[in-house]
Amino acid sequence: MKKKQSKKKTSTKKKKNYSEKNAFANLEKSSNTVTNPKPSSSGIPKYVADRMARRIFFTAGIPTILGMSVFVVSYIIVTRNIAEIPPSSTIAISALFFLLGLGGLSFGILSASWDKEPGSFFGIENIPMNIQRAKAAFKPATQNFEDKN
Repeated sequence: MKKKQSKKKTSTKKKKNYSEKNAFANLEKSSNTVTNPKPSSSGIPKYVADRMARRIFFTAGIPTILGMSVFVVSYIIVTRNIAEIPPSSTIAISALFFLLGLGGLSFGILSASWDKEPGSFFGIENIPMNIQRAKAAFKPATQNFEDKN
């Protein structure tokens, strides 16, 4: 059996032919206009973001690395017959470190000072203020507008 060959539809649209001068004229016009983005007042300033990143590294990064290293250390201890470790305790200890890292992530974000000068070492005094900022950021725009009036 032969396959049916589909007929190609010929389009009746004509292609527009532009000269090189006309074709690139609009391109040059649009490339000459440079728009300067306006700096927005909302968002996290760079010095605050850097401060948050440092806090997150110590409070979330270190426990997460420890959580992953529990598996390696447990494997080494079991394979060299140093001690018999049940798999459930390995998972429980690793989960504890991962939860500590998750808490450290939240603490690192909420304890960062928004002032130009760095705050205290732990930054506990900044947590209530940063929680209020986070709540205000999640309000719909209409509620924020009504609060200002």
